[in-house]
Amino acid sequence: MGDFLSFRKMITPVIIQSIFWIGVAAAIIGGIVVLVAADEAGTRVLGLLYMILGPLYWRVFCEIVILFFRMNETLTDIKNNTERKQS
Repeated sequence: MGDFLSFRKMITPVIIQSIFWIGVAAAIIGGIVVLVAADEAGTRVLGLLYMILGPLYWRVFCEIVILFFRMNETLTDIKNNTERKQS
């Protein structure tokens, strides 16, 4: 609990995973809505692209955000190891 209150333990990576699945669902639902509402073939293709590229975009975005947290964890480990060696 102390690590949580002092911001040493990050909860955001877990939240980012939830946001990823919400984004995937939104992209799929949005693509389906575009497909159903489409009156032209080009718009249907746009709906399909939205359903395919939307989750891919969200995956890349969420991985970049998680990457920052992993970098923070790695740098914290390096700092802790360096402090132990100096003591």
